[in-house]
Amino acid sequence: MATETALKALLRQRHLQEHRAFCREYDRVARAIDRELVGSHPSKATFYRWLSGNLTGLPHPNHCRILETMIPGMTVQAMFESWSGESSEHTPTDGAHASMPAELAGVTAVYTSRTEFSHEMPPTKLFDTANAIDAVGLSLNLICQQYPDLKLRALLRRASVRLLFLDPDGEAIKRRNSEEGHEEGHLSAWSIGNINIMRRLREGLPPEAAERIELRMYDETIRFNLMFIDNQLGVMQTYLPALRGLDSPTFLMQRTGPEGADLYSVYSHVFTSLWERGKPL
Repeated sequence: MATETALKALLRQRHLQEHRAFCREYDRVARAIDRELVGSHPSKATFYRWLSGNLTGLPHPNHCRILETMIPGMTVQAMFESWSGESSEHTPTDGAHASMPAELAGVTAVYTSRTEFSHEMPPTKLFDTANAIDAVGLSLNLICQQYPDLKLRALLRRASVRLLFLDPDGEAIKRRNSEEGHEEGHLSAWSIGNINIMRRLREGLPPEAAERIELRMYDETIRFNLMFIDNQLGVMQTYLPALRGLDSPTFLMQRTGPEGADLYSVYSHVFTSLWERGKPL
């Protein structure tokens, strides 16, 4: 059976197997431990030699420092050993939905802003093969605005989708609008527009597909934008004081084990609670 390095398997868990994404994470870690190492990430050719295990020795010590910080609890020597899929503390259990070190609680990647997240994880990558999507937030632009219309129509024909929007006429959206410093009604207009888009698309579906598209709204202080795809992949975006949603961090999570054992379960319960209190549209 073909093998790969442990490093390649672990980076794939975090969606860092491409050189550009790896370098961004490398620099993020470097800023935390030694700013002089920022920008010293490996060349593209060197990086792919690391993934293939085609090395005569270990990387430069500075690279080793970054790697051991990036993947806590594992030595560089172990990272460059062959990975056959046998279970161990860091072994993936099933392809992309791999087990993670306990201290990460299923978090596979962290982005400093939604813009950075969308660059590395565009909507096409999230939704093109999805069959079930649950989402709650403000206006849910990621799926309503950023995903191409033809692809969105195809998604709605095959998938079960539950979308929970912040009530455009509620008090919570007014408070958030004021906090972000927008002119009156700015955020409400986005929410109304996206609700109307999804209603229109639902009305154009065959009856059996339309029944799988559920839309609701809620009026509560907005803390998170949450999305769950195929009951395995979770996206959690925070809302921070006075900052636009685009400027807020994004966390990528995977279901890793029994219910309650990871952050996916924590935020999934948040969605369920909000959904149950929501009003149908």
